[in-house]
Amino acid sequence: MGMALTVVLNGQPRLFEGLSGPASVDGLVAELGLKGDRVAVELNGEIVPRGGWAGTEVNEGDRIEVVHFVGGGSPN
Repeated sequence: MGMALTVVLNGQPRLFEGLSGPASVDGLVAELGLKGDRVAVELNGEIVPRGGWAGTEVNEGDRIEVVHFVGGGSPN
């Protein structure tokens, strides 16, 4: 009955006290304080398209990888 969701985020178990399962990918990204246009999300091995975040459920124990895009620079 708790208001918390535990997922494996980038390989580390993480408790989100402000979320309860099922939550949305959108809600998780917001809870992390990230800008949606700067991250890519993989849920249990599948890339979740940005347009599908609001309708994609995140459940207890899901494995989530969040990749941050960093702008600027060029390869040498």
